[in-house]
Amino acid sequence: MRIVFHGENAASFSKGFSTLCNSEAEIIVLPDALTTDAERDAYAQADIIVGVKFDQTLPYPTKLKLFHVPGAGYDAVALSSLPSSAVVCNCFGHEQAIAEYVMAALLARHVPLVDADQRLRQGDWAYWSGSPDRAHDEMAGKTIGLLGFGHIGKAIASRAKAFEMTVNVANRSQVSLSELVDRAFTLDQLSEFWGSIDYLVVSVPLTEDTKAIVDAKAFAAMRPSAVVINVGRGPTVDEQALFDALQSSQIAGAVIDTWYSYPSQDRPAPLPSSLPFHELSNVIMTPHMSGWTNGTIQRRQRTIADNVMRLASGRACKNVVWGDTQTHDR
Repeated sequence: MRIVFHGENAASFSKGFSTLCNSEAEIIVLPDALTTDAERDAYAQADIIVGVKFDQTLPYPTKLKLFHVPGAGYDAVALSSLPSSAVVCNCFGHEQAIAEYVMAALLARHVPLVDADQRLRQGDWAYWSGSPDRAHDEMAGKTIGLLGFGHIGKAIASRAKAFEMTVNVANRSQVSLSELVDRAFTLDQLSEFWGSIDYLVVSVPLTEDTKAIVDAKAFAAMRPSAVVINVGRGPTVDEQALFDALQSSQIAGAVIDTWYSYPSQDRPAPLPSSLPFHELSNVIMTPHMSGWTNGTIQRRQRTIADNVMRLASGRACKNVVWGDTQTHDR
């Protein structure tokens, strides 16, 4: 059995993989750009491919049994172009890391540790207790809105409750009220949802239905104090509408981790948008890092190895997103 790890992202999961899955399979690590005949042939002959993308520019893997995305999103995989013999799986394991990122972003807005430190080093006691003018804010009592209530949304909700926040959820399917959820909306109730929250966390996957789901109408319905945090996919938030809302202070701010332009072979260090978000003072910009921790890598590696072992032993794979769903577990 030949297992190919295609690209820099996938290569992160290759170290020690054969030991983890108790396999004597041939493991090949290939670069993102397959520039040699040997690289293209290795890809074409793979039984299993671990990678973040597949399209018609890549060699056709005629023997492929499993295409494993080493993450949750598979919008860069042209599913219908893969051999019918293959099943496509994804993996999660990033929800803990992303939830910590979201809470760190919220805490940074409420507890000005960095600014207080920098000021005090200059003899400026700007936040000294004793005067209401110097008081900073709290997260307790604020309302966080979760657009999407999958693995990420649930992990954020549990942490938000630890900070005594109110949790409102908007989801495609109805979400029941619980100790984690105070109010629930379906996607036909978004206009009411937007106006009910102090913070919006976007974690929905990118589909035709969710592209630009957060648009100009959404920003118009939000509170002026609202802050948007996007940890899902960039285009789920309308790029121009977001920029306009921030530039005009229609909303208070944004924390953006998922973007509209990404590095490529031709453009290794682009700005993440054609619009000058980097010139705005009310935005925190990070390079799609929220879910990328040592823990995430280890958890995802175990998921991929488990599916390889399942495939080798004739058992159903887990987290199937495309393929023969009659013989594989979702």
